[in-house]
Amino acid sequence: MLSKALLRLGASAARHPWRVIAAWLLAAALAVLAAVAFGGRTADSMTVPGLDSQRAAELIERAGTGQEGMTAQVVVTPLGAGATFFDDGARTALTRLRAEVQRLPHVLGTSDPAGALDTGGDTAVRGGLVSADGRIAVVRVQYPDQSRLSAEDLDALVDLGDRMRAELPLRIEMGGNLFYAFSDPDGGASELIGLLAAAAILFLAFGSLVAAALPIGMAVFGLTIGVATMTVLAGVTDVPTFAPVLGSMVGLGVGIDYALFVLARHREYLACGLDPQTAAGRAVATAGRPVVFAGGTVVVSILGLAVANVPFMTVGGVAVSIVVLTMVLASVTLLPAFLGAAGPRLARTGLLGRARRTGKPGRLARRRDREAGADRAAGWRRWIGHVSRHPVPYAVGAAGLLLTATLPVLGLRVGLPDDGSMPPSRTERRAYDLVAEGFGPGTNGPLVIAANAAGDPGALDRLVGAVAADPGIASVAPTHIDRATGIATLVVFPTTSPQDKATADTIARLRADVLPTAIGHGPAKAHVGGATASLSDVGRRTSQRLPVFVGAVLAMSFLLLMLVFRSILVPLKAVLLNLLSIGAAYGIMVAVFQWGWGGALIGLEATVPIVSFIPMFLFAILFGLSMDYEVFLLSRVREEYLRTGDNGTAIVEGVSRTARIITSAALIMVAVFLSFAVADDPSTKMFGLGLATAIFIDATVVRMVLVPATMTLLGRANWWLPKWLDRMLPRGPVGTDGTDAESTGGRPRATPSS
Repeated sequence: MLSKALLRLGASAARHPWRVIAAWLLAAALAVLAAVAFGGRTADSMTVPGLDSQRAAELIERAGTGQEGMTAQVVVTPLGAGATFFDDGARTALTRLRAEVQRLPHVLGTSDPAGALDTGGDTAVRGGLVSADGRIAVVRVQYPDQSRLSAEDLDALVDLGDRMRAELPLRIEMGGNLFYAFSDPDGGASELIGLLAAAAILFLAFGSLVAAALPIGMAVFGLTIGVATMTVLAGVTDVPTFAPVLGSMVGLGVGIDYALFVLARHREYLACGLDPQTAAGRAVATAGRPVVFAGGTVVVSILGLAVANVPFMTVGGVAVSIVVLTMVLASVTLLPAFLGAAGPRLARTGLLGRARRTGKPGRLARRRDREAGADRAAGWRRWIGHVSRHPVPYAVGAAGLLLTATLPVLGLRVGLPDDGSMPPSRTERRAYDLVAEGFGPGTNGPLVIAANAAGDPGALDRLVGAVAADPGIASVAPTHIDRATGIATLVVFPTTSPQDKATADTIARLRADVLPTAIGHGPAKAHVGGATASLSDVGRRTSQRLPVFVGAVLAMSFLLLMLVFRSILVPLKAVLLNLLSIGAAYGIMVAVFQWGWGGALIGLEATVPIVSFIPMFLFAILFGLSMDYEVFLLSRVREEYLRTGDNGTAIVEGVSRTARIITSAALIMVAVFLSFAVADDPSTKMFGLGLATAIFIDATVVRMVLVPATMTLLGRANWWLPKWLDRMLPRGPVGTDGTDAESTGGRPRATPSS
């Protein structure tokens, strides 16, 4: 049985702590060495089978125009009042800059705004190379496919810009997807801030530096191995750039949380007079069971992202799951080794001196500690008792509050936060603003139409005319035709920015009306691609698959909880309450990022749509994390119910005895997640704020109000399970201390108390 296996595992690790710690040190060293030797860089691949933008990318690749590779743009404006690129001096400086960029390694080609001005100003303006007033010019830089590039290429471009700023009378800013692919992801400083905040909360919770250090140490071990393994995975396949940041965020949160649950039980057993090795084994056997179950739920939920059929989301889910699995394994092996090595020093503050010296507290010490523990739980017991005596108003009020917070979800709009949402300190933002000022906002998100017009010579002319006449298109660049394949690529600039809803509407209109009308029913085919179209397609795909994914996760969670708690109403209630907390988190995200409420508090420069893949990713992670608290709390309530047979007593005792640990764990997770909410990247902000908000709501309004209120209203029906279903289900892993729980057919059975 699971509890017996965990008991043996935890006790063995505590009896031989240095062997286990040495094994983890060796594993961490090997993981880091493997990452250095075989690891790769993260890369954002928007390849999604079946999407129109993917078909366009395939045509562009066949044509060999180079537009399927990475790009950068160097945006310049002459220094000095009234200076323009129509002046010889500024144009000469621009020519030199372009020549220097052209000589950089791996650069396939560059646009030549100065040359276009020399042959005719109208050509440069119409080509989107120089603004109509001559103040802003763009040098577009074409690189090969991302697989042939590295961060050194970005560094070379940035270094060149720094050198040219000192030598030329030009203001030089840079942007493009080369920056998006190879800029270092946010996370390093956020991880440190999160760790420091977690350490402070742990110290306040336990009053011991040793007790506070152990969960931090375990999390650092787990994060090192998990992220190193993720790096090795990046050497095999494309791991998205957000995966290390998200993995660090979730890994730190769940790792410290899981360690906190086990450590709290360990200290309880020390206070009861058990030796450290036995206490560690018992802690892993009791608190470790919910940890294994909750961690497994997080992993299964995240892996469920595969139903979206978006490869980069699937790989990102696998990468984050590796970190979570590592934390679960560390919680039941490395942590008990730490506990065994720490010995009696982890006994609660207030034990007699003899207890601290020998690790065997006397009866007086144990009694004082139990009284101290009772005092600490007394406030929670009074609160839970109060809620249980007034369940209807609390249930209605809390549910109404969460439903109100969920209402903004009705206005949820997915899209792509572009460089315009970055802080002005970033060169990408300054380049974005210059381009928008000189050429219009749509120039920052061009669309690439790929057409195979073989067999219909007039189709291409009709296509160019129809696209140029569309009200959502500002301008059309000259068409490039590959003579060998007959494939034409047409770069068009919308009138609106990449993140604007009108841009998505323009893409949809081109596909549904403009292109089919222009090319007719002949052999010609045309598809709309480019980064903006790709991300729009991914957003539509995830929106279509979200209901299926949510249904699958809900069904899986319901079945697992029914198996564990031998009940129908308990898992049904858990699923519904988790939906409420996640919905409220979504609503707050919409209010902050789309409406701008409080955005300045997290450094948000402008309102942005929700990144298309974030709602599905957040649901997977949040539903799994919510189950952490659900399983930990209900496991204790179940133990009390099996011990006493009284539903009211079980609710008050079970919730009050876990409340302090749950709130401490929630504070740690909120602190860790909020440390990422102040990062520069809007996607990181969304992950951080969404996770922090949902965990805070779940651990306060849901666990401390709605759970006791609804369980009180349901009474003994909480634990009802039809006998025929009871016989069909295998025995669950959550029970009282020392044995696995067995079904009682709805009737409580006295068992030893923990």
